[in-house]
Amino acid sequence: QVQLQESGPGLVKSSQTLSLTCTVSGDSITSAYRYWSWIRQPPGKGPQYIGSIDYSGNLYYNPSLTSRASISRDTSKNQFALQLNSVTPEDTATYRCARGPSTMPANYYCSGSVCPNIDYWGQGIQVTVSS
Repeated sequence: QVQLQESGPGLVKSSQTLSLTCTVSGDSITSAYRYWSWIRQPPGKGPQYIGSIDYSGNLYYNPSLTSRASISRDTSKNQFALQLNSVTPEDTATYRCARGPSTMPANYYCSGSVCPNIDYWGQGIQVTVSS
């Protein structure tokens, strides 16, 4: 069974960098045609797609976050990571890593409460940005 587990600090100060790691078990992040994603959900709002890294290491970002977000991976540890620079209190959210989507369209996004074609989710980690 595929499992994903987020780790990182739960509190970050404004203007600093948020750094999270997702550890994957039950699948390899280099498995063919797999995409691995970060998605966040601010309090009282729907999920927001942040970005993905695919099995070859190609990167995909939400255009609204591409200037601040950076996704990387460590294949030896079967982990992928998120860095979000220059955070503000508006970046306060539950951050989740996920396997998927199954295919990557030109502009992937979450709509309403749905992030299409995600088949496994981490439990999520609450990150609060203090002002």
